[in-house]
Amino acid sequence: MPYRRLVPLLFLLLTACSLFRPAPRLPEREFRGVWLTTVNNADWPSRQGLSTEQQKDEMRTLLDCISGTFLNAVIFHVRPNSDALYDSKIEPWSDYLSGELGKAPEPYYDPLAYAVEEAHKRGLELHAWLNPYRTRNPLTIPASYRDHMAVKHPEYVRQYGRYWWYDPGEPEVRANVVEIVRDIVRRYDVDAIHFDDYFYPYPEDG
Repeated sequence: MPYRRLVPLLFLLLTACSLFRPAPRLPEREFRGVWLTTVNNADWPSRQGLSTEQQKDEMRTLLDCISGTFLNAVIFHVRPNSDALYDSKIEPWSDYLSGELGKAPEPYYDPLAYAVEEAHKRGLELHAWLNPYRTRNPLTIPASYRDHMAVKHPEYVRQYGRYWWYDPGEPEVRANVVEIVRDIVRRYDVDAIHFDDYFYPYPEDG
């Protein structure tokens, strides 16, 4: 075939390929999440000492609001201060629930299991959010509570300002965080694990 007859054919093929080129692949959906904070009862529960039904009612109300505003993920604060807003055999129940460190909800329920169940009912992902190294305000560990890791192993703790911090340079501290994460992912149908920015203390004013 003469060269001059090939030119129109090649042009036609190139034009057709450009017209029928597949569209770029888009993500299946956007990630639109919200942080549900429990430290100092900032978001949930609204205060310490609420009954089980009051805590559940507040959780359902928040999740209804979240799902109704076109968000699709909840990042739930389950370990704010080396404590647990779930049934942990490693760390004590958070006092943000009952007002007393180490005290389970009464009547008993597991807030993380409940949050996962209710979030998934609404088509929301539930991510477990942990502060890995923030320990406690030293005034909030009762002298009678001896099972807290900071009490049993003060050599792993550094005090700065008003707070205690686990030293991530200690192998035992890192192993403890890994153990906690493994425990959560083995026992709860969470969609992700989050660490926030509390890796080291912020500078104190003055």
